[in-house]
Amino acid sequence: MIKVGVVYFSTTDVTGKLASAVCQELETQSIQVIAHQIIGAEIVEGRFINHDLMGELHTCDAIIFASPTYMGNVAAQFKAFADATSDFWESQTWAGKIAAGITSGTGLNGDQASTLQYFSTLASQHGMIWLGLDAPFSDRGKNVNRLGCQLGVTAHSLDGCVNETDLRSARYLANRVAKWARTYRQKSA
Repeated sequence: MIKVGVVYFSTTDVTGKLASAVCQELETQSIQVIAHQIIGAEIVEGRFINHDLMGELHTCDAIIFASPTYMGNVAAQFKAFADATSDFWESQTWAGKIAAGITSGTGLNGDQASTLQYFSTLASQHGMIWLGLDAPFSDRGKNVNRLGCQLGVTAHSLDGCVNETDLRSARYLANRVAKWARTYRQKSA
């Protein structure tokens, strides 16, 4: 069975709703989902500590990272999680896994692409295979990628409500991750 991890931080729940849409879409395809919302209690003296989660993520075929964009990058809580992955970076435990990313912000641009670039850099450091969107915002047939970012899912919200096209984009990314995780696993078998 394909297993996908979804690790996210969210305060206004916009990113949480996007992560939830991903999880629901994956579960409709009989994919085992390890969903985890980063909480403050897991961060001790600035360091994310959750060994059980890390052990679960090691067994995943793909991991989707999600964080709102704060001041042009990931939230500090997500960064604490990312820094904790340095404990196994040298062994390349996540090498060959599919990786993807989701972010949201209150600014129409808000430098959300910087957050997705951070996610892709993190994935590259771990030897993961980055998967973005294959849908330009002008693709009326797919009706996703409203903000036109190819690197991953970006969302914009001023009031905590998530635009339906952004939710559709999250589900679309989930389907891409599922497809490529299956393909990669079949070729590896």
